[in-house]
Amino acid sequence: MSSSTFFRSMLTTIADRGRALVRRHGPMVEDLLEDAAKLMPLSAKGQPKRDLPTLCDTLLSGRGEASGVALAGQILDQWARLDTAGQRAFLLDLAYRFGPDPIKLDKAINAYRAAPGAGTALALHNAAEARRQELFRRLNLAPGGTEAVVRMREALFRVMADAQGVEKQALEAVDADFSHLLASWFNRGFLVLRHIDWTTPANILEKIIQYEAVHTIRDWDDLRRRLAPADRRCFAFFHPQLPDDPLIFVEVALAPDIPASIDALLAEGRAPMAEEDATTAVFYSISNCQEGLRGVSFGNFLIKQVVEDLRAELPNLRTFVTLSPVPAFAKWLARERGDEASAVLAAADKAILAALDQPDWQRDPGTAATVSPVLLQAAAHYFLKAKSRGNKPVDPVARFHLGNGARLERLNFLGDLSPKGLTQSHGLMVNYLYKLDDIETNHERYADKGEVVAAAAVRRHLKAESGTDEPKPPKPDKTGVSKRARPATDTAPPPVV
Repeated sequence: MSSSTFFRSMLTTIADRGRALVRRHGPMVEDLLEDAAKLMPLSAKGQPKRDLPTLCDTLLSGRGEASGVALAGQILDQWARLDTAGQRAFLLDLAYRFGPDPIKLDKAINAYRAAPGAGTALALHNAAEARRQELFRRLNLAPGGTEAVVRMREALFRVMADAQGVEKQALEAVDADFSHLLASWFNRGFLVLRHIDWTTPANILEKIIQYEAVHTIRDWDDLRRRLAPADRRCFAFFHPQLPDDPLIFVEVALAPDIPASIDALLAEGRAPMAEEDATTAVFYSISNCQEGLRGVSFGNFLIKQVVEDLRAELPNLRTFVTLSPVPAFAKWLARERGDEASAVLAAADKAILAALDQPDWQRDPGTAATVSPVLLQAAAHYFLKAKSRGNKPVDPVARFHLGNGARLERLNFLGDLSPKGLTQSHGLMVNYLYKLDDIETNHERYADKGEVVAAAAVRRHLKAESGTDEPKPPKPDKTGVSKRARPATDTAPPPVV
């Protein structure tokens, strides 16, 4: 019997014994339930109908472990049967009825002001904690409790999407408590890295198909092409409380060099290479699987762990790089094209980029060659100059990889010709390089100064600015098309590092 199966069995036994205590009218729990039930209406069968908030109050007031597990299970059972309106009502109850006790909090604040110190600071900290945090901890003790809390947060996101004003602020406070606890429950020490291959159980492989968020897995044959060949790898993080449901996974291609196009990696008729001949590991898809764990960071640990595992398995690997989408680029570029005062695009640039509005523009070599230098120039500004709040790049994928210590290595024009790729980035893809000796330094430069660490090949695309050396225009080759304007990629692959 596996350790996770044994643990689940043990929790179920505790819950069953707790229910037995409740049935025998144990004084610690049953009396509390009966007192609460006196305030509630009768159901159609004449039994007291206890609403969820009342049951939650009872759970928080109880002290028995076994009976508490049973009651937590009862609460989660009722939650699972609620419709959308019922879920919304309960989540608002969590916001308004299970926050900090205002009287205790006010008392603790006054005590700290009167006598600042470690003791009064601790009392203030405890008083400021919302009651719902302890409620979530106790619900987590029930069999399946961890997963149920994750799903409850997913429901919270749906409710928050329609909330406004004070109600939205109250729900955001509930989310902050969820996030605080889940970050602790799902810290790296609890995560298990598993290699996913074609022999992995079908129920997990189905989840891989379902959760793939970057390059859609069309069917089982498509999945097999990503898992079965010797030059393909897939790794996922799991949690002991969700043993058959991945938290995040990464798909890896072994290659001879840094790729510029996803089509080459996923082509149906491609010939697999011998793994011992590969020098480059390409992380071409990273998918978060659990919406209820949004904001809980797994990806940085996953990439670094996979790099270490691959280096141990294949010492010939010397380059670790991504082939990443640019999901917000097209929307950003559309705003710049529509801005008469744009500092990024001149009128001539906008005229050239008008070709992007034409169907199948990428199929015409002449049009692609004309668009390429202007689009890559805009892309360089997008990554290196455009900032969101906090002096961070506007691109979410860039924030992730740069925050992990990667370097923006290369811009790939028409790297993704799928409908999704053309819609979200006009086909642009990028490579982020994970050079192990530089990861810590790159991370500090990004975290401390907001600096985007980028290769010279990327910076050369920036429009010349005052005080900078203007790059020389690229020389045309024998075909009359400049080398920089060619549609496959902006530069030759850099040397292996």
